[in-house]
Amino acid sequence: MSDQTEAPEVLKPLKTWSHLAGNRRRPSEYEIVSTNLHYHMDNPDNPWELDPNIPMAKWYRKYRNESPLKCEDWDAFRDPDQLIYRTYNLQQDGQETYVTGLFDQFSDRGHDQMLSEEWVLLLAKLYAPTRYLFHTLQLGSSYIHQMAPASTITNCATYQTADSLRWLSHTAYRTRELANAYPAHGFGENEREIWENDVAWQGFRELMEKALIAWDWAEAFVAINLIAKPAIEEAVLVQLGNAARNNNDTLLGLLTQAQMRDAERHRRWSAALVKMALDTEGNQAVLQGWIDKWLPLADAAIDTYCEALPDIPDAAAEAKSVTHGLLTNIGLNS
Repeated sequence: MSDQTEAPEVLKPLKTWSHLAGNRRRPSEYEIVSTNLHYHMDNPDNPWELDPNIPMAKWYRKYRNESPLKCEDWDAFRDPDQLIYRTYNLQQDGQETYVTGLFDQFSDRGHDQMLSEEWVLLLAKLYAPTRYLFHTLQLGSSYIHQMAPASTITNCATYQTADSLRWLSHTAYRTRELANAYPAHGFGENEREIWENDVAWQGFRELMEKALIAWDWAEAFVAINLIAKPAIEEAVLVQLGNAARNNNDTLLGLLTQAQMRDAERHRRWSAALVKMALDTEGNQAVLQGWIDKWLPLADAAIDTYCEALPDIPDAAAEAKSVTHGLLTNIGLNS
């Protein structure tokens, strides 16, 4: 017997990460920093590699791993815009520079002092309380971020969460400006009471309070991204923006238009995720069931809010038409 031991095999080094090695092309920056980052998806029975019976592990097994929306490989999802942290910040820095420029330019012109009394009262009722509404969108997006089964989905929800915070910040800034111009109109003081009690807001408040306790990650995605967000955007951004232009509030019209650029990006990644999910048998019925559950609440919220808007008699019909059309365009029935 030879006393010589066989030399260990020398492994050829990979040119990239193992999960990207099968690609025939060099991986993009997006793929390198965004894909397959959720280690807690490695072991479905023990997501966090701790005691599998701790409440957090049970929560993730029930509301993520056992979701009725199925896919063999959620990590195959790709953001159509392929945003990463670096490019998101570059892009939104430009957006914020634009918005800040709007605020400064219109302030220098004395814009707020030229608004009519009727419109100022309406802003106190239908605009200033949107910081509560945008905060609910921020919370909903944060939950999707936390529970999503793939890092590429989590990243999209993360940037969406940041956009909701930006919208909230815009509202808070404008509320302070309006409070300075109209100190007797309750700006910065009465928004919570209006949000909780005014008829115009109760549809959206009910919709969002219920959506925020949709614990299944995929149902939360449907309730927030496919139903509530489009309804809010079409009613509060588009139709309120239209009413603002009709009442010489050019600033609000331009601000809501800028915020809709974010919303369009959110809709692109949401549509891409639905398209991927529909490739799995049985998911069409699951998604449609959730659509049928949540859409009536959104329609009612649009009706209640748009009824309070002046000068736009077809506001609710137009907002619902777009919201329903977005569902049809991604292969779901409205």
